[in-house]
Amino acid sequence: MKVPTAEEKRLIIFENPLLEKMTVTSIGWFAVIWATLLPLLAFAGWGSASPIVAAGISAFGLLSWSLFEYVAHRHIFHWDPDWLPAKRMMFAIHGNHHVQPADHLRNLMPPIVSVPVGLLIWGLAYAAAGIAGTWFCLGFMAGYVAYDVTHYACHQWPMRGPITKLIKQHHMRHHFVANDGNFGVASIFWDKVFGTRVDGVSGRAHVAEDSGHLAEPAE
Repeated sequence: MKVPTAEEKRLIIFENPLLEKMTVTSIGWFAVIWATLLPLLAFAGWGSASPIVAAGISAFGLLSWSLFEYVAHRHIFHWDPDWLPAKRMMFAIHGNHHVQPADHLRNLMPPIVSVPVGLLIWGLAYAAAGIAGTWFCLGFMAGYVAYDVTHYACHQWPMRGPITKLIKQHHMRHHFVANDGNFGVASIFWDKVFGTRVDGVSGRAHVAEDSGHLAEPAE
């Protein structure tokens, strides 16, 4: 990893060009991939449960995603290991986003990560409930897509509506007020539930002591 030059403008995470290319994705490709995969999931589960049961399982999957989103952001993406290789891995996964939050090609999870994770969730759901587990996976991954689009919008779109403005303010405070709070993006209510909500500039004092692990690891 190296700091970008003025000409590069984007953080270079991997020296290998192929690996580096896998760390970015555009909103266009994101839309194409998930507008294809989500209907395929619904097709795969079709007929395995009644419409009411399928809707209920999908709703449970969606709720499960919302909690996973919060827990993963708080306890995985902001994990601060002492071991340098692990520290570098966390910088590649999430720390780079805090260093360069406006990079539109890194505001979405690259498909090299999200698609295999989706397949893993599908496999686990199938093992637990058979083909009907597909509806859980559909809800879970629909929640993921809503999260990632919301995250992209927070960084790239105005979001001037009363609800969307609240969501954007909530996430911007995570970046620019206190990165030890406001971990929910599409599901901001979990921060209220778990006591990690940051309002206004009340959390500014936490930034200096907690943001060091988000910078590029030293040699």
